[in-house]
Amino acid sequence: MDYKIYGHEMQFVEIELDPQESAVAEAGAMMYKSPGVKMETIFGDGSANQQSGIMGLLLGAGKRLLTNESLFVTVFTQNAHGKGKVAFAAPFPGTILALNLNDYGQKLICQKDSFLAAAKGVQIGIHFQRRILTGLFGGEGFIMQKLEGNGWVFVHAGGCLQKIELAVGETLHVDTGCLAAMTGSVDFDIQQAGGIKTMLFGGEGLFFAKLTGPGTVWLQSLPFSRLAGRMMTSAPQGGGRQQGEGSILGGLGNLLDGD
Repeated sequence: MDYKIYGHEMQFVEIELDPQESAVAEAGAMMYKSPGVKMETIFGDGSANQQSGIMGLLLGAGKRLLTNESLFVTVFTQNAHGKGKVAFAAPFPGTILALNLNDYGQKLICQKDSFLAAAKGVQIGIHFQRRILTGLFGGEGFIMQKLEGNGWVFVHAGGCLQKIELAVGETLHVDTGCLAAMTGSVDFDIQQAGGIKTMLFGGEGLFFAKLTGPGTVWLQSLPFSRLAGRMMTSAPQGGGRQQGEGSILGGLGNLLDGD
């Protein structure tokens, strides 16, 4: 599967499809496509490992619901002669990460709702945190996203990405929201963030994510929860009547409103 990633802060990925080649994507992620590319919406992930029958479809869709994804995915297939193109856009500022699962033991563990697109046949499942405390305070809860198969996957993370290779026994402390993805061999645990004063007033939360190698981890500089929190604190109060406050236009608007 050939692809090209465009943009910097707001990226999109363009995938080139051979005749009868297919890609799956999160519902609503498409940006544009060639006329010969056919769209079909299905339950679950459309992989060969998905169970057949009504119960199998519901189980596959239910797994996606637990990871904050849509119940449906869209399959894009090039039905015409020659090559076709389809592009998928990131939902918020960040980086699109293109990974071949064959290079990482055919399995990756990602943050919830990070899946953007993949080659058809990649299984999109769930990964449960086995340790209770890790599930409760690990930032991603008990459930993360598991991508399995032997094709290309495209995941999205906030801000820029840092790839770190961990040797056997090597440990890294990470803000729980900054973990974007990791290989299945990495051990994920939590550790208390210093003393009581640091935990309460340090602004870094109560716990760190403790990642132990061997394996590869990808860290994101801007988790969506952090972005959403800043937007909420900066949002105007009172139903938006103070929009533009501090500017000439904002002051003029207040005068016209009789304030």
